[in-house]
Amino acid sequence: MSIASGRAAGSRLSFSLILARLKTGRLGAGWMVVAALFFALMSLFVKLGGSRFGSVELLFWRTFIGAVVLGIGVRAQGLSLATPHCGGHLKRSFIGYLSMSALFYALTRLPLSTGVTLNYTSSLFFSLICMVHFRERMSRASALALLLGFVGIVLLLRPTFSSSLWFAGLIGLLSGVSAGFAVFQVRELGQMGEPSWRVVFWFFAIASVFGLVWLLIGPGFTPITWSNVGYLLGVGVFGMLGQLCMTRAYAEGRKYLVASFAYLTVVFSALLGMLVWGDALTLEAALAILLIVGSGLLAAIKKD
Repeated sequence: MSIASGRAAGSRLSFSLILARLKTGRLGAGWMVVAALFFALMSLFVKLGGSRFGSVELLFWRTFIGAVVLGIGVRAQGLSLATPHCGGHLKRSFIGYLSMSALFYALTRLPLSTGVTLNYTSSLFFSLICMVHFRERMSRASALALLLGFVGIVLLLRPTFSSSLWFAGLIGLLSGVSAGFAVFQVRELGQMGEPSWRVVFWFFAIASVFGLVWLLIGPGFTPITWSNVGYLLGVGVFGMLGQLCMTRAYAEGRKYLVASFAYLTVVFSALLGMLVWGDALTLEAALAILLIVGSGLLAAIKKD
């Protein structure tokens, strides 16, 4: 067999393996790639809906729609929502709600790529939490991968922080820190045996209660019309799909590889910004995208 034919056979084998994994749902860390796309689309609708709704209201509809749709689907399949880990779900939901509140606030006030980028520093904080909690040493490959991802994120940031945007930028960074803790809780619940759909449902349900109380005490609800309901559906549906894929990725995949793939949301968001608002992709931004994607590929060297 020639070298060319051997490579062709290897490519066909790899493609067949990918198709087989897609059919069975055994994507492992690959679920984070899918989640990254869904989260980028969700962020797009948050940004678009910011002119019609407040950030807290957008977050409420995101979690409420997710809880209703997922709850109906779960009950239709005869599955139980009962859980023996109420404390873990409450802790995860509180931290997750804090992170999402900060993210939605930042997205409605900052450029799309900037808000998403600040949130996705969560992968760095997640890795640090794992090292401290498990007292483990990170391999050189994983350390380099996360470093490249961080450098790519910094390069992708544009000098948009003026005196009127510094607070939104600080809140955006807070969303990344708290998201790192939330992701760690997601992984812990997965290792306790909680299925991804149950983890996501209880996050949606508890977060919806938080949002409802906040809105009733504070600003109240904006009337929903045919002209603005599409924004709410986009936020709710894409957010639910992204949450499911992310939860499964951290439950099944290698944690540092999954953390690196999470950076792809920044890439997808930058591309959506180009398509929707015509944001120019500079040479520096293109280099940042290459670094972010490269960090995910390099992390595959790590054997968790």
